Amino acid sequence: MQLSPSELILNADKSIYHLNLLPKDLAETIITVGDPDRVANVSKFFDTIELKKGKREFHTHTGTLNGKRISVVSTGIGTDNIDIVFNELDALVNIDFETRTIKPNRTVLDIVRIGTSGAIRADIPIDSFLMSEYAMGLDGLLHFYDSDSVQELDVSKAFVAHANWSPNKSVPYVVKYDESLGEKLFSNRIRLGTTVTNIGFYGPQSRVLRLKLSDNNLQDKLASFEYKDVKITNLEMETSGIYGLAKLLGHRAVSMNCILANRANGEFSTKPTESTEELIKYSLEKLTSS
Repeated sequence: MQLSPSELILNADKSIYHLNLLPKDLAETIITVGDPDRVANVSKFFDTIELKKGKREFHTHTGTLNGKRISVVSTGIGTDNIDIVFNELDALVNIDFETRTIKPNRTVLDIVRIGTSGAIRADIPIDSFLMSEYAMGLDGLLHFYDSDSVQELDVSKAFVAHANWSPNKSVPYVVKYDESLGEKLFSNRIRLGTTVTNIGFYGPQSRVLRLKLSDNNLQDKLASFEYKDVKITNLEMETSGIYGLAKLLGHRAVSMNCILANRANGEFSTKPTESTEELIKYSLEKLTSS
């Protein structure tokens, strides 16, 4: 089946619409970051940089480190942007732009999110590193796709009951990380956890400035939830979309979180830049080691 110009949208130079990338521009190992400025903070550790492109909030650097080709792509904030980025990353490797048809042999990408996050349990130290074993999405993105096959439906059902979840909100969905990629990035420096992906930074994460919340107890409900081996550890805004779309598209994904805030203790890191850079260096070393 040939994809129409309204579905597979290409720029005049045949690059994909939002990311502004050609298929040759993308490596098969990808690091995603939220902040466009953080792309250079990753690529500065490369041995070589062959490509720098940017459009809107989507910036990409591709280069090599220790003989391994890597792309760094900024996503911006939120799972709405993740929907754009992950569909277009997949299109770059699995759709023939000349014929507008899906390739018969699929390419599997390794995708590692390196981002910041806030812990909701008092025992998780500031400036520590956490790998998301599970991601729980409060955003609703995955419900627009045929996605039951990649969801941990029993976990989401247990959380809905535990939190007395409002029917006016999207049903939470839960997806597990890619275990094989997770093993490559894991060490005794890394804590495994369950990450909640929120649809916003203020009200959805129980922050109060001038607006009242619909559920004043949401953070307590998140922190007190336990089901089998699942305990919610931290909050951010992209991981559930990353895990869900990666699994649906057949890619491997892991989210690495630098814990800059502890909401339970009211603490925030005094060295956020240094801690985030340390996670970048750690992840690059693990990804390029044989």
